[in-house]
Amino acid sequence: MSRLRIIISSVGMVAALASGFGLWSMISPEDEKNRNELLKQMPESNVVRMDENRKKNALMLQILKEAAETNENIARRVGGQK
Repeated sequence: MSRLRIIISSVGMVAALASGFGLWSMISPEDEKNRNELLKQMPESNVVRMDENRKKNALMLQILKEAAETNENIARRVGGQK
């Protein structure tokens, strides 16, 4: 009787794993389509947006460099003026 129980439980586990794998394989192609659509919308795919991001990053680095060189608390400036 215990062998029959082991066989039935083993078949049940294999069936559960097979159904999980089947569901996963059905969903995977859809995920790949979504991933490709997201990659098309990334800033790196558009040259103009990438250039804008580079300029913005360079400006931010310049501001951070200026802030690091001064002892003044930049956050207390009124209106962000020098």
